[in-house]
Amino acid sequence: MTPQATTQTAAVRTWLLGLQMRITDAVSAVDGTLFIADAWKKEPGAMLQGSGLTQILEGGPVLERAGCGFSHVRGARLPPSATQIRPELNGAPFQAMGVSLVFHPRNPYAPTVHMNVRMLVATPEGAAPVCWFGGGMDLTPMYGFEEDAQHFHRSCQAALAPFGPDKYPRFKAWCDEYFFLKHRNEPRGIGGVFFDDFSEGGFDNAFAMTQAVGDAFLGAYLPILQRRMHLPYVERQRNFQLYRRGRYVEFNLVWDRGTHFGLQSGGRTESILMSMPPLASWAYQQEPAADSPEEALYKNFLVRRDWV
Repeated sequence: MTPQATTQTAAVRTWLLGLQMRITDAVSAVDGTLFIADAWKKEPGAMLQGSGLTQILEGGPVLERAGCGFSHVRGARLPPSATQIRPELNGAPFQAMGVSLVFHPRNPYAPTVHMNVRMLVATPEGAAPVCWFGGGMDLTPMYGFEEDAQHFHRSCQAALAPFGPDKYPRFKAWCDEYFFLKHRNEPRGIGGVFFDDFSEGGFDNAFAMTQAVGDAFLGAYLPILQRRMHLPYVERQRNFQLYRRGRYVEFNLVWDRGTHFGLQSGGRTESILMSMPPLASWAYQQEPAADSPEEALYKNFLVRRDWV
């Protein structure tokens, strides 16, 4: 890479590691349980080379499972999942780094959340490095609350506002389209924002926007978690939570590009699949009772809506 690209990559890495630590420290304080830090390294000769830090919290009083991972890897050939929009880069050497998290609360009234911010750099033969960013965050409630959905989306909108009025509506629509279970014709949750292959305005602008999204995560999610984590619930709500978690598993394994990229490029399986919930269930043609809170999730929240 050029000296400029090396400097830029180092700046992104420093921010990502700091973001991971800020998030895990804040979430650990809410749960009262420490994250376990698992540093890993891909040895020479593997399809991917590099290292990372997976932080995992399991069995906490608030979070049944929470994973927040940093990775920085290099590979000889970009996999197809990373070049759908840039076919001219297919097979180019690359670097990828990012922070990705999924939190599965214990309380059925507290929503699952996902956030990811990442950068990829490809170096085609005989050409200058090509850099782009991606990421976003989305919320997956098992029981819907209007104020939670509005707060989450307003936080996303505020984070993107300095980068143009088009960014939130554009990335909100992209999120609705991306986090959609096509085989069930059903959204995964109430969305948020999502962007990929983003390099508009050059490196500094694209990096600043990615930082704004990552830095907004705690303010977008923690107030919701703290409102819902101690609400009383019974076995019915727990069973519905596990059933809805099954949909989360289906999306991540069948449709998620990040999962496919990690597996296709020889990534670390334990870190790639840390997004899976500790427990989930499936039932044959389960239908919610009429006028129930479970039916309200499908009718009022698992639909495309303007939340701000």
